[in-house]
Amino acid sequence: MKSFIFICSLSLMSQIASAYQPIVRTYYIAAEDVMWDFAPTGKNMLNGENIPSPWGEQTIYNKVRYIEYTDASFSTKKPQPSWLGIMGPIIRAVEGDTIKVIFKNKAAGDYSIHPHGVFYTKDNEGACYGFNATKKCAVKTGETKTYLWKATEKSAPGINEGGSKIWLYHSHINSVNDIYKGLLGGIIITAKEFAGKNGLPTDVDKEFISLIFIFNESTDEMNDEEVEGHLMHSMNGYIFGNQPGLVMKKGEKIRWHLIGMGTEVDIHTPHWHGEVVSHRGIYTDVVELLPASMLSVEMLAENSGQWLYHCHVTDHISAGMISLYEIQ
Repeated sequence: MKSFIFICSLSLMSQIASAYQPIVRTYYIAAEDVMWDFAPTGKNMLNGENIPSPWGEQTIYNKVRYIEYTDASFSTKKPQPSWLGIMGPIIRAVEGDTIKVIFKNKAAGDYSIHPHGVFYTKDNEGACYGFNATKKCAVKTGETKTYLWKATEKSAPGINEGGSKIWLYHSHINSVNDIYKGLLGGIIITAKEFAGKNGLPTDVDKEFISLIFIFNESTDEMNDEEVEGHLMHSMNGYIFGNQPGLVMKKGEKIRWHLIGMGTEVDIHTPHWHGEVVSHRGIYTDVVELLPASMLSVEMLAENSGQWLYHCHVTDHISAGMISLYEIQ
């Protein structure tokens, strides 16, 4: 009987998967120079006090961000969730879809978009090196380039990963500097058997992307003591509980998509108070992230209240790598 049920279940999933018809999903994304505030309230939101020194002495810096627009005129910006913070727009696709990104560089510098996890040809890689360095990879100020990527079976979540998974995209002209400037975003690929409206996965109620990253805003002229105050230990570009919008309702199933970036000091251990998460079938309340690592975990929101969500590396806690999430 169990074998019969399993076979029927696989058959049903196969029918659902085959019913999905892949499409071309088009995104209009620009790179823009902005001023970014890592602590827009001006306060440590954990206790209402001033942000401790040295991290509170300067919280506003020149950055470059990916901004999404409604069409090729690049005149009307698309709103994005407040919790997404400094990150670029979410690029979504379902397994089998083609992703078309029309990228316009409105910033003062040469930039690109390089994706992780999806299939691309050399002309759509967004990176210049080797024999490709002689090609026109860099998108200069005022120029536009169209990228075509494919969400393949290898891009989609595996059998133990749930209905959707996270990948990363970023500029790759001067990749280190481009990332520190703020040119990063997330790609969410949904398995075709879980594809709902607009490519959203049907097996969760809400998704959050969390970029855990120390933005190094120091300059070469600074000594070690001065540098520390310009290391913004951030979650989506916010420090000391300033990240807004991490709100969910009791009973909702949440998928947290986690991205780590940075250098050797960016060894992070995101930890949720009040709840546990499931990571490939294992329950835990702490997971591990290394630079440029990506993983997705699930949470059933049951414990009402406002809770800490932070990196558990001790000096990262001291430097404000902390957010708050709320179960209503």
